[in-house]
Amino acid sequence: MVKEQRLDHILTVLKGSEMVTYELLAQSLKVSEDTIRRDIDILHKNGLLSKVRGGAILRSRNPLTFQDRSSYLKKGKDVIALKAQQFVKNGQTIFMDGGTTICAVATQFPFNAHFRVVTNNQALVPILAKNKGIEIVVLGGVYNRDTETNVGTRTCQEVSMYVADAYLMGACAADPNHGITARIREDGDVKQSMMNAALKTIVLSNHEKLNHHDFFKVCDLAPVDVLVTDLPSEDKRLDLFRNKEILIV
Repeated sequence: MVKEQRLDHILTVLKGSEMVTYELLAQSLKVSEDTIRRDIDILHKNGLLSKVRGGAILRSRNPLTFQDRSSYLKKGKDVIALKAQQFVKNGQTIFMDGGTTICAVATQFPFNAHFRVVTNNQALVPILAKNKGIEIVVLGGVYNRDTETNVGTRTCQEVSMYVADAYLMGACAADPNHGITARIREDGDVKQSMMNAALKTIVLSNHEKLNHHDFFKVCDLAPVDVLVTDLPSEDKRLDLFRNKEILIV
């Protein structure tokens, strides 16, 4: 059985049960457990299931995706905010740029959170200030009233002074062919600087920004580690982002 047939078989079996194991799949497909592990890694990266110890479960059953909460969350940015929490850990340094989705993420940080946020987002500061365990580093630069962010050469220079464990990037547009783009060049410059100084880049994009592009190229999809959206992970609008070596959440 070729790889594509195995992947279809795994998803079909999974839809009929709460969990599948490496052992049972290997027996039914008459392949090694290592082969099954690699197949499940592919499906996990493409957002079609979630790996657990010994096997896999449907992504919709995984509490880390918070998909079960979407029925009572009216705005997509709130779904994204909840999904993004799994990528922020105590003790880390986190880059956060501009946008209302970024602010929504901050409102969901736990009260006992203890990490450092480096940001150019002025609107984010009063939200983070409510949590005494979060150290706030505000980047300098020229204040843009429309986006409520600091931008410019000074902002980018100050970004380079830090190494962040993770960068939560608010996306203006995300396209499988054109990558991540921005409609304001100065905003795109800051995004590039943060991405270059971060160990992991997590792009936050609601469904309206997917499969679209703006004029300023931030990056291809290759440097992006995670794409977080407000869509169920099996949604067909995400199909063109699969097999791009990006974790889809």
